[in-house]
Amino acid sequence: MPRVPRLKRLFLPLAVVALTACNEQALYSQLSERQANEMVAVLRSAGIEAEKQGKDGAFSILTQADDFPAAVRALSAQGYPREQFDSIGSVFKREGFVSSPLEERARLVHALSQEIANTLASIDGVVHARVHLVVPERHPLADKATPSAASVFIKHRPDKDMTAQVAQIKALVVNSIEGLPYDNVTVALFPAEELPAERPAKAAAPVGASGAGLPLPMLAGSLGGVLLLGGGGMLWLRRRGAGSRDDGVSMAPKALPGPEAPHEELQAMLRRAAGAKQP
Repeated sequence: MPRVPRLKRLFLPLAVVALTACNEQALYSQLSERQANEMVAVLRSAGIEAEKQGKDGAFSILTQADDFPAAVRALSAQGYPREQFDSIGSVFKREGFVSSPLEERARLVHALSQEIANTLASIDGVVHARVHLVVPERHPLADKATPSAASVFIKHRPDKDMTAQVAQIKALVVNSIEGLPYDNVTVALFPAEELPAERPAKAAAPVGASGAGLPLPMLAGSLGGVLLLGGGGMLWLRRRGAGSRDDGVSMAPKALPGPEAPHEELQAMLRRAAGAKQP
């Protein structure tokens, strides 16, 4: 029976590691592989353990349940998950036989704003970009057309100063919309939140402390498996000992005579050893 505690010390850490994997929680799913890799990199840079898991071409981000709130804040500060922009082809997908002029115009304005926002999001340092367009309908009998307007929202990294690039951003928007004056474009810059300080690595808890924090059913199941393995090992040791006794072979080595043995017994052992050496 003294071998059972020893076996428990050997198998309990393995059970704790296996049960720790069940404590993972999904942050986001249905992500592309590129976006999943970027999100994992952001979380690990913030000191949060995270892994990606793929299935059927879509990826999910997994982290520990205790790190879930910090992981959501870290990803949100960096603008993740990224918004999926609509393309002109998807916006102008016709579902009926005839579309009204209002539907066609709404699709055109939405498609233009999406294309411009997608271009601005490709600039280094931009975390998130949105473009709101106001394109009035032109009346052929009107003497003067109402000018268009645009509002650009940009969320950028806190370590990136984009003030010097406002003029270039306005030029991109003006040259993308017909009849849009330069002064009618407003660009609003907002820095993203700083990343949380990297947390120190969690110290390895003793086996007893790890086991004490597990739920009672899981701990009972782990201990039951350990005791079952320990009982099987004890049964095997007993059968092995019984088989050795049945064969008449003693497992213990023969004891040598000590210094207190009689002089005659020592002389007899020397004579037998000398006789064994002679051919």
